[in-house]
Amino acid sequence: MAVKTADSPPRVPPQSKMTFEEFLDWCDEDTWAEWVDGDVQMVTPANFQYQNLVVFLTSLLLFYAQGKKLGLVLNAPFLMRLPSISRGREPDILFVRQEHNERFHNTYLDGAADLVVEIISPESIVRDRGDKFVEYEQAGVSEYWMIDPSRHRAEFFVLDSTNVYQNINPDPSGIYRSHVVDGFWLRVDWLWQEPLPMAEDVLREIREG
Repeated sequence: MAVKTADSPPRVPPQSKMTFEEFLDWCDEDTWAEWVDGDVQMVTPANFQYQNLVVFLTSLLLFYAQGKKLGLVLNAPFLMRLPSISRGREPDILFVRQEHNERFHNTYLDGAADLVVEIISPESIVRDRGDKFVEYEQAGVSEYWMIDPSRHRAEFFVLDSTNVYQNINPDPSGIYRSHVVDGFWLRVDWLWQEPLPMAEDVLREIREG
């Protein structure tokens, strides 16, 4: 595996279209990029606030899902291929139910995750709220969270019986309960605390709640 240094030049995306298989060959594990209709779109690396929130939420979902044997949780960079709409996206966090584990390949998920979480940054706001919202709905991602730390705004969407996203608000006490990760809930105010709460304390409260 090639080692990247601070002086390494950024990878230049190919100018010509490529198949998904060609994209997998080109894209190494350190490259943040997505595949859209045969074109390569580079993704800007995350800042500290963004990455800190990704780690926090990944930890909560990962250890909760493992403890309950519900499924697998991964974070970027790991490709989610949406073959019906010719997309290869790298969600910040994804969860796949145990009964859908056959969708996992060594370097990508072949099909929609059951839950996708995107942490919105100034660079990604149009993509996360626009393109990805439509793509995830069309591809059948059952639950989609958009978390915007700069605006202290969290939005939760769940596919209804007609495969259209419905916005689900937290309850009056500020708690959102996942429709996909059985028994998992989130107090939205946790996301805006500085510093973020300890994951083990939050997990204890979730398990006892």
